[in-house]
Amino acid sequence: MAENSDTSFDVIIIGSGPGGYVAAIRAAQLGLKTAIVEKSYLGGICLNWGCIPTKALLRSAEIFRAMQHAKDYGLGADNVRFDLKAVVARSRGVSKRLNDGVGFLMKKNKITVIWGAASIDAPGEITVTAAKSEPLKGALREGRYRAKHIIIATGARPRVLPGLEPDGDRVWSYFEAMVPETLPKSLLVVGSGAIGIEFASFYRTMGSEVTVVEVLPQILPVEDAEIAALARKQFEKQGIKILTGAKVSKLDKKPGSVVATIDSGDGKQQTATFERVISAVGVVGNVEQLGLDKLGVTIERGTIVTDGLGRTNVPGIYAIGDVAGPPMLAHKAEHEGVVCVEAIKGLHPHPLDKSLIPGCTYCHPQIASVGLTEAKAKEQGLDIKVGRFPFAGNGKAIALGEDQGLIKVIFDKATGRLLGAHMIGAEVTELIQGYVVAMNLETTEAELMHTVFPHPTLSEMMKEAVLDAYGQALNV
Repeated sequence: MAENSDTSFDVIIIGSGPGGYVAAIRAAQLGLKTAIVEKSYLGGICLNWGCIPTKALLRSAEIFRAMQHAKDYGLGADNVRFDLKAVVARSRGVSKRLNDGVGFLMKKNKITVIWGAASIDAPGEITVTAAKSEPLKGALREGRYRAKHIIIATGARPRVLPGLEPDGDRVWSYFEAMVPETLPKSLLVVGSGAIGIEFASFYRTMGSEVTVVEVLPQILPVEDAEIAALARKQFEKQGIKILTGAKVSKLDKKPGSVVATIDSGDGKQQTATFERVISAVGVVGNVEQLGLDKLGVTIERGTIVTDGLGRTNVPGIYAIGDVAGPPMLAHKAEHEGVVCVEAIKGLHPHPLDKSLIPGCTYCHPQIASVGLTEAKAKEQGLDIKVGRFPFAGNGKAIALGEDQGLIKVIFDKATGRLLGAHMIGAEVTELIQGYVVAMNLETTEAELMHTVFPHPTLSEMMKEAVLDAYGQALNV
């Protein structure tokens, strides 16, 4: 049973990923007695096995790439090499630091941590059973707990397709892909979403021969088609082999290798041998073993159905983050958590607007976007203006040696409203937020045109793209 006799709270949050721990902090800030339940590691997948450690790996790859091209900058760096064990160790160290940071934030905000696996017995009541992982020092343990409001923030796990099941050896999920003991000479990546492309970029930079197979006709399927096409061109220039409109129908495991049967979609098949395979075909919400069926909580396509305030169809039960459906992004989860808790407190926050959530892929070159693609805008029957500005026209990009890229913006012709922005190139994952802010403020094209951007910066291209949409570009 629980070690603390006080087992009642205003809010209990199940899951301590970005959505869960941020929701807990905001609830505590608002004076709500708050507890968070975790069974594995504070910070969830993002801090421990997703967003953060992959960026640490990609940073190592970025520096390695720059060192290989030192002569392009008038520098010398002979016999450039890497220590894979040290690269992985740095990545794990970054995760550990942030994991410890979440623990500190729980203490700072006087949030009770309950260690174990939670199931909901009824609205307002949960049971926590023992977890396999080592409990956090000072955390409450298994027992029954009560709260007027229960927020589910259990995240998601890798989707598994029949015949492509990860085995932890030759067929990897992102868990194994982040801690390789040796660098595979050849690698097959199944799926070309953000996860698949980031791993393809990392392993190719480090020297693996990489093949990416995507069932849809376009890599990076959620991105603007023009940006995706430019990305494909850059990836292939780097030596990544890309097969679109194709699927892996069979994996035949051999000692030390995997033979993949790839259907090209036109009735033809080919086989190829790889040392390792990464299955990156998406994620599925962790909705099992929570007791949701008996409670009647609506679940569709493997995720919990909620409104814009995180409320499910059952009063007192909420869901945020990946388990509440796409886009499955950490920053979406964090914002959902804040909105959900503020609504519980009665602060009347704005419901989440998913059209204003940016997406970022940290490959080389980087890709970032927000809002409607050109194709989606046309599908909605909107009369649009499209502006573009290439990195090759920007002084800072040329000075950086990063002159390959594009900024693309889409405006409503009638109102001047910014409908979408799409980028590929150096540091676009940092630039995109400028357009996100503009869209949140309902900024028009005229206001963007009259904004002074500093020179020389990459951000100047953002204004130039707007100018181009209206036939006023200055530097191209």
